[in-house]
Amino acid sequence: MDEVRIRLANPERDGTALADIYRPYVLETALTTEIVPPDGVEFGHRIDQVLQRHPFLVAERDGQVVGYAYASAFHARAAYDWTAETSIYLSRKERGHGTGRKIYTMLEMLLREEGIVNLTACITAPIPGDNTVPPDSPPFHAALGYIPCARFEDCFMKYGRWYTVLWMQKLIGPRLSKMPPVHCWPEISAKLKEKYHLS
Repeated sequence: MDEVRIRLANPERDGTALADIYRPYVLETALTTEIVPPDGVEFGHRIDQVLQRHPFLVAERDGQVVGYAYASAFHARAAYDWTAETSIYLSRKERGHGTGRKIYTMLEMLLREEGIVNLTACITAPIPGDNTVPPDSPPFHAALGYIPCARFEDCFMKYGRWYTVLWMQKLIGPRLSKMPPVHCWPEISAKLKEKYHLS
C-alpha cells in the first residue's frame, strides 16, 4: 500500500470525488446535519469558498482520493478571526490507517501559519446502540489534543430522532491581549504550498 499523499483540493478536479466520500455520511449517518448530499458541482463550489479563507486538503493513496479535511470560520464577526472550525471525512476503507491524523496534523500546521490560535470541532455525540453515529470521532479528536468544552442536548433531528452535539477545542497558539492579524489562505498559499510540498 502506497504512502498517503496530502495536497490542496482543487475545486474543478476534486468536487466529484469528495462528494462521493461525503455522500454516505449524509445518507447513512448523523455525523453531518445535511439531509441531501451535494453533487460534484456543488461540492466544487464549497471547496472554492473554503479556499478564500482557509486551506482545504485532500488525502490520496495509490492515486485515489481517500479523504479530506478543511477549516471554516467559527463565526463571521471579526472578533472571532483567530478561531477556526475543523472538519474531516475519510472513505470507509481508509479509516484506521493513520490518514486522519496525518491530514489533520497538516491542516493544523497551515492554520497556525495563518495565525489561528483556537481550533474547534463540532461532533455528534455517540448514542449506544445507534449505528448512525460511529463512536470514534470524540476519541480521535481527544488523541490529537482537543478537549470537550460544550454540549448541546438534543439540538438537531435526523432519522426521526434528536441528536446531541459536542464541541471540542484545541489551543494551538498564544492568546494575547493584542493579536497580530490573521492571514487569509490566498495571501500565503503560494509560499506554504512550496514549504509543505502541497502541490
